[in-house]
Amino acid sequence: MESLTWNKTDTDAVYAYMQEQERPAYMDTVRSVTAENGVPYLRFPMLESESFIEHGFSTRKGGVSTGIYESMNLTFNLEDDPENVSENFRRMAAALHTVPEKMVYSKQTHTTNVLKIEEHHKGMGIVRERDFDNIDGLVTNVPGICLVTSYADCIPLFFADSRDQCIGLSWRGTVGNIAQVTVEALIREYNANPAYIKAVIGPGICRGCYEVSEDVAVQFQKKYLPQEAEHIVTPGKSVGKYQLDLQLANYYNLIHAGIYPEHIAVADVCTCCNSDLLFSHRATKGRRGILCGMMYIKE
Repeated sequence: MESLTWNKTDTDAVYAYMQEQERPAYMDTVRSVTAENGVPYLRFPMLESESFIEHGFSTRKGGVSTGIYESMNLTFNLEDDPENVSENFRRMAAALHTVPEKMVYSKQTHTTNVLKIEEHHKGMGIVRERDFDNIDGLVTNVPGICLVTSYADCIPLFFADSRDQCIGLSWRGTVGNIAQVTVEALIREYNANPAYIKAVIGPGICRGCYEVSEDVAVQFQKKYLPQEAEHIVTPGKSVGKYQLDLQLANYYNLIHAGIYPEHIAVADVCTCCNSDLLFSHRATKGRRGILCGMMYIKE
């Protein structure tokens, strides 16, 4: 099995205030591994230190899908062969020492809705129909239930609280601040304390690759403090365009949610820069499969 290598984000993205930390948030935050069944995937050192959980982030390698979905496509919502997708889930589950019947797959529709996952949800979205819709974040404290969320440039958020034995996974809702919503769900449902939550901002599109129009830029400028917005939104490569730093925006969201800076890691891997190894919507103009983040509390 080939070893995975990737282009890290520009070191300019590591801002001075982060460099003052003993462990800068953007540095050495992703590790590639190959499971016993030959499936390569990514892990995060911040979460590897939490012995009560298992976690991983898929690549586009190690599956059976073909064409634009080659090879580890993890969604049934595209035109890939469902049997191939099911086999991909079986392989990815095995890599993480679980089975699809214990997984719960979010139903992401660009909301900031976060669902409490319980025993009866097992298998939903993968081996049986969901009984929920419009859910972009998942939280649980039930051992053995593997949370699953999907990506192809958008930003994954992983949460783990070892003191209160609860976890969360969510995606994309940066302006809507799904980071805050997920932390609030962990507090409400499991009495979690943000001081004990470890958080990882997973692989997604980097600032250099993510050019947006003025209307999107204005949304972010209004959302954040001026001293934050000046780093999140910067001039683009052409008139009327802007570069948007989603990783940094989510970093601020996590800080404002009460998570300590030393408990946050920001993946230094861009999906668009590495579209040969990771599915990227922007790099392929939508002709791609789906990556998944996965995490569960060990039984």
